[in-house]
Amino acid sequence: MSRGVNKAAYKPVGVLLGLAAGAVAGAVFRQVWKMTAGDGEAPSATDEDRGWGEVLAAAALQGAIFSVVRAAVDRGGAVGVRRLTGHWPD
Repeated sequence: MSRGVNKAAYKPVGVLLGLAAGAVAGAVFRQVWKMTAGDGEAPSATDEDRGWGEVLAAAALQGAIFSVVRAAVDRGGAVGVRRLTGHWPD
């Protein structure tokens, strides 16, 4: 299988995995925020009643969780494609 075909074949899989990673990361973040902050909803950047520290901490935590989940899902998808096709996706 040529590299071009391999990349084209993996593209739709990568898009679906990206969507799934975003959904999983959002759910994980909400649960972690509930456990650590003790309230149900993380602050948005424009929440007037929340301080800078809380808003920035929530954003940093959300970014870290999203990055880890996305990397794990991307890596798992690549491993799965390699097992099915014998080739590592580009």
